[in-house]
Amino acid sequence: MEVAGSRRKSFDQTEINWDKLDKSKFYVVGAGIFTGLTVALYPISVIKTRMQVATNTAAKDNAFSVVRGILRNDGVPGLYRGFGTVITGAIPARIIFLTALETTKVAAFKMVEPFKLSEPVQAAIANGVAGMLASLCSQSVFVPIDIVSQRLMVQGYSGHASYNGGLDVARKVLKSEGVRGLYRGFGLSVITYSPSSAVWWASYGSSQRFIWRLLDNGTEHGGPAPSQGKIVAVQAAGGIIAGATASCITTPLDTIKTRLQVMGHDKRPTARQVVKQLIAEDGWTGFYRGLGPRFVSMSAWGTSMILAYEYLKRLCAVNE
Repeated sequence: MEVAGSRRKSFDQTEINWDKLDKSKFYVVGAGIFTGLTVALYPISVIKTRMQVATNTAAKDNAFSVVRGILRNDGVPGLYRGFGTVITGAIPARIIFLTALETTKVAAFKMVEPFKLSEPVQAAIANGVAGMLASLCSQSVFVPIDIVSQRLMVQGYSGHASYNGGLDVARKVLKSEGVRGLYRGFGLSVITYSPSSAVWWASYGSSQRFIWRLLDNGTEHGGPAPSQGKIVAVQAAGGIIAGATASCITTPLDTIKTRLQVMGHDKRPTARQVVKQLIAEDGWTGFYRGLGPRFVSMSAWGTSMILAYEYLKRLCAVNE
């Protein structure tokens, strides 16, 4: 227990908890940072979404073919269809997510400590529980934004309807399906994103501890604290591992959810019908349509997000 305690102390030198943050600064600066990341990585989401909803003929296109088609028909703006809607909803949703994540993580760590588990296992459980609950809290905002933005992403593609912006999508959905239309696929979103968030944060938390243990930077023997460069490298590695793990596990559910959300009311399928159609078209590999872009998206977004997030926490730490 002496060694475990010293390892926890070593890791605590790299982590800034919720009670050590300037909350006002955290929210304001965080909104700017995550908006910038969304601008940089949004096109990958457009490509992934189009690949997932493609019909038989278009389904043979790879990511590069989809990009060429978008640029040929719409230019660079085509890679940002639905972006305004996403940004409008992403800021409040992100605030809800991060607040729930940080507060739950602290409580979860206290709950698992009495079980005397290894540090990577404790981190996996605490971070996983926090990630899942944070996702559940933010889904009420995320799902309607998903519905609107995804319809804008695929409008005019593979037989999908065209719209005059996000408000037009919302108006038509409300007219044809009511409020329930904006929450189509809510159950699948919860089933997809909550486990995905749990897997991502559990993998990130445990992989960091595991990497630090492999590096054995000497702090448990009274050595110096790790350098800022080493901390960033370990956090980046954890983000890549987490993104790879989560994308491989959750892509099938994401494909089904996306198809449900972009279909018009007149041809609205059930989840079972979507599953049967995917199997009929491509076999079981159909569930992994868009895996490449989703893998890149989750790894790139996850790594960029976690580095920005950890930087944000250092920036907003209250000096003691």
